Amino acid sequence: MVTPFGEWLDQEHAIDFAMERPDFSAALTRRADSSTVAEEHIGPLLDAFFTTEMHRQTLVPHVQHALATIAELADIVVLTNLTDQFHAGRVAQLEAVGIRHRVQCNQGGKGRPVADLVAEYRPSATVFVDDLAQHHGSVARHAPEVWRLHMVAEPRIARHRAAAPDAHARIDDWAEALPWIVSRFA
Repeated sequence: MVTPFGEWLDQEHAIDFAMERPDFSAALTRRADSSTVAEEHIGPLLDAFFTTEMHRQTLVPHVQHALATIAELADIVVLTNLTDQFHAGRVAQLEAVGIRHRVQCNQGGKGRPVADLVAEYRPSATVFVDDLAQHHGSVARHAPEVWRLHMVAEPRIARHRAAAPDAHARIDDWAEALPWIVSRFA
């Protein structure tokens, strides 16, 4: 999502997105005057992107094969921090690239929704994959039995992000992560 969002900001809004900055709210600057985009304007920009530009998102390398392999062993739920108004668009966007799994929208920490999913599915093992450290912390608090894999699949961002302290592992490539994930189900 990050690279297509940055390209859209550049092309449509003359805003530069410094992906290497850890604080998202300080990463957007207007080219016209070099001012930082105010935090209250970031949400509307994200909403506009997800309303009209969902199609810009592409698959990260190896994800399609990895998910197909995992789906042979486990149920997959895409837990996305989008509001419900974007659910249909996210489902369509994923289906367009061959990913057909349950999509659940969420706002805020992902720990409670993950705990609810574990209670619903009652799996023998659960693996949570996310790029944001705060979500690993949330899952560690609300569903500590869940395996947590920190993955930042965007290389331009990954090299600037420390490993999430509440994750069990940090692997930034789906081909490399697949054996780790599959072994949790053994």
